[in-house]
Amino acid sequence: MNTTCKVPELFGSMVFNESVMKDRLPKDTFRALKKTIREGLPLDEAVANVVASAMKDWALSKGATHFTHWFQPMTGIPAEKHDSFISPNDDGTVLMEFSGKELIKGEPDASSFPSGGLRATFEARGYTAWDPTSYAFVKDGTLYIPTAFCSYNGEILDKKTPLLRSMDAISKQACRVLKLFGKDCKRVTTTVGPEQEYFLINESDYKQREDLILTGRTLFGAMPPKGQEMDDHYFGAIRPRVAAFMAELDQELWRLGVLSKTKHNEVAPCQHELAPIFSTTNIATDHNQLTMETMKRVAKRHGFVCLLHEKPFDGVNGSGKHNNWSLSTDSGENLLEPGSTPASNKQFLLFLTAIIKAVDEYQDLLRISVASAGNDHRLGANEAPPAIVSMFVGDEIEAILEAIEAGQTHTDVDKTMMRIGVSVLPPIPKDTTDRNRTSPFAFTGNKFEFRMPGSTLNIACTNIMLNTAVAEELRQFADELSAAVDFDSALAALIQRETKAHKHIIFNGNGYSEDWPAEAEKRGLLNLRSTPDAIPYYTSDKNVNLFQRHGVYTRIEMESRCEILAEEYVKTLHIEALTMLDMLKKQIIPAVIAYSKDLADTVAVKKSIGVDAPVELAMVKALTEKTAALVEQQSNIETVVLAAPADSQTAPRYYHDTVIPAMEAARKIADELEMMVGEAHWPIPTYSKILYYV
Repeated sequence: MNTTCKVPELFGSMVFNESVMKDRLPKDTFRALKKTIREGLPLDEAVANVVASAMKDWALSKGATHFTHWFQPMTGIPAEKHDSFISPNDDGTVLMEFSGKELIKGEPDASSFPSGGLRATFEARGYTAWDPTSYAFVKDGTLYIPTAFCSYNGEILDKKTPLLRSMDAISKQACRVLKLFGKDCKRVTTTVGPEQEYFLINESDYKQREDLILTGRTLFGAMPPKGQEMDDHYFGAIRPRVAAFMAELDQELWRLGVLSKTKHNEVAPCQHELAPIFSTTNIATDHNQLTMETMKRVAKRHGFVCLLHEKPFDGVNGSGKHNNWSLSTDSGENLLEPGSTPASNKQFLLFLTAIIKAVDEYQDLLRISVASAGNDHRLGANEAPPAIVSMFVGDEIEAILEAIEAGQTHTDVDKTMMRIGVSVLPPIPKDTTDRNRTSPFAFTGNKFEFRMPGSTLNIACTNIMLNTAVAEELRQFADELSAAVDFDSALAALIQRETKAHKHIIFNGNGYSEDWPAEAEKRGLLNLRSTPDAIPYYTSDKNVNLFQRHGVYTRIEMESRCEILAEEYVKTLHIEALTMLDMLKKQIIPAVIAYSKDLADTVAVKKSIGVDAPVELAMVKALTEKTAALVEQQSNIETVVLAAPADSQTAPRYYHDTVIPAMEAARKIADELEMMVGEAHWPIPTYSKILYYV
């Protein structure tokens, strides 16, 4: 059936969006709700009751029987508790009811979610509060209401609340700056388009791999004869099974109002990518969580499992999530649009300068925002940006900034046409800047692409850091310029001064080159190679002061998040180590021993009939030696895991420096044994089988 013509009808059909609200709400209620959303005002209870009733009736018409407050605790993945709409009558029948109070507030148990010491286990009460800026939707017979999550005492326990706070902070300061340019702007919003990379593998293979099931990545696996060196998968023809999955995924996402736009094969075998159209940051965050969840659900219907780990397979590219970030006014103006003459666009240059200064001064926070055990495998591995935060602005913008620093006038680059040399092909307008996929933070025409986030990341973290850092620089600029006697002179002096002070963060070269780390060190840039390297920077006075100044986090809330980051890192590696031990003891070592026995039996049989068996005998000896070495490494892993410190201050460094090397040593031997053992005896699907299914 051709569904192309039905997409406009399909899109947002399961969303209680503005169009539905306008149709179902009384005009005064609709206006009041719109004002609440637009200006961030508290929602009147009477208005909430009317909205709740209309929302319930609409949800029932879509087949819903339950509702849930959908929130994002500090696990990074959404949480939900479902309640039915039913309310009993005295005669034994039921009504379907939903009140404004139920819409606005919920009370989930908060005791089992990470709090980083903010709450004791016995302090169980928590609250969810409706976020009216993100539309409710119906999925699987339940009305989902996007909400924030906090404790009984008001400590924030989620990722949405600080994100909304950071959006308010940057809006406030950006509006102050725009006022200096004579613009009456009520709201500036950050917009994001998060590209999502993922792997699809056969569910039958997945079920035979304990490491994939428990950790999301393969802890063992020798490289197949072919990896990605032929570059034949990238943008290649999409296989029919995968195309069917993508088609259903698009339709599921479109129903939920997710602006799924682009799909293609990525670099590694079985790797793919989905890219949406830009949305307001908190909506984009909600939608990205929905996208990942929907990917997993739809994949199973097609006999696949969707892997979102940053590095599920060693030796081929891992998966990231590119955070395309921009700023727009309530009138629709993109503040990062340079225009045809960027050298004379002072407003653009001021906002650009603020971002350059923010990335430089808070490069540690941007690195922390993407820190995880999974992403440590990816960053700096010539498949993703290095762990060094730098910016790419392109040749034209760099030339403009150099001219400003030197106090000279820049001559704008003329647009040129590329002629390809084939008569039938038209001339193509050439951009004034190339793209740089090795840069962590790249200007791509009218937005910045932050390429460091890992594929499993909740993008709220990155955007909280970015929004708040830019808000701080805009605050400083607004304070200085509003006090100036001559605005134009003060503006020119500010841009020149800050460009000179922070130009070392700009690097348009190859981030994969061996020379870049040494060059970055000379520039004074941080090279936080691993999560344990980054963690200590989280709660520095500089960073705590930043978030407290803008009301995004308190010191105790930052300390709790630092604690959670450390605990998550340690727990991830602890689970991986135990899983590796389990597979060694129950699968790999017994399989090698069984294969050795078969070979030894062959040697014995041949010798019993007077035939030498030098090949089999040599193989038995080699296998015996390797097995002994693997058993020794197994014992080493057990020893180092048992000796791991319990406190979050020293445990991350210990796991990085001691446990990871022990695991890598065991894997090296196991992968060598995989290449020596017959396929029929090897107990788990190999890379050749997993990555190259038909």
